[in-house]
Amino acid sequence: MDKNKEYPKSFSHIGITVPDLKKAVEFYSEVMGWYVIMKPSKIKNEKETAIGLMCIDVFGDDWEEFEIAHMSTSDGIGVELFSFPHGVKVAPEFNPFNTGLFHFCIQDPNIEDLVAKIVAHGGKQRMPIRSYYPNDKPYKMCYVEDPFGIVFEVYTHSYELTYSSGAYSE
Repeated sequence: MDKNKEYPKSFSHIGITVPDLKKAVEFYSEVMGWYVIMKPSKIKNEKETAIGLMCIDVFGDDWEEFEIAHMSTSDGIGVELFSFPHGVKVAPEFNPFNTGLFHFCIQDPNIEDLVAKIVAHGGKQRMPIRSYYPNDKPYKMCYVEDPFGIVFEVYTHSYELTYSSGAYSE
């Protein structure tokens, strides 16, 4: 393979910090149907274990322990949930204008039912469900929040279809 040729990298996982790990695992498994691939467990600040040493590298030395769980979407994308005992338990103010990650997106063709389920489980609908191409294509989207204030988006169709010019065109 030509080492100078760039190619699209795949998306592996996203890490999300939540105030209550067990409630987050419950929400994401019941509402999104995500698989629990590693149940909630504690990680300790210790140099004697590989995971402890790796977390010291990432977070520094100023922590004692935290909780972590691993989940997976239907297409194999990982969702790594963290809960730190001394972290701020309130979501940051929604400000997409500042640098940084401001949302992730999931996909469900039944957007109306999913948004209603998110709200019924303590989340929030941030906007009406909108059509990208009213009267032309069936693509819809909506911004929501989980019960912890984490903003994400719901699409009815894949990212490629939503932004391609060929799908559903005459």
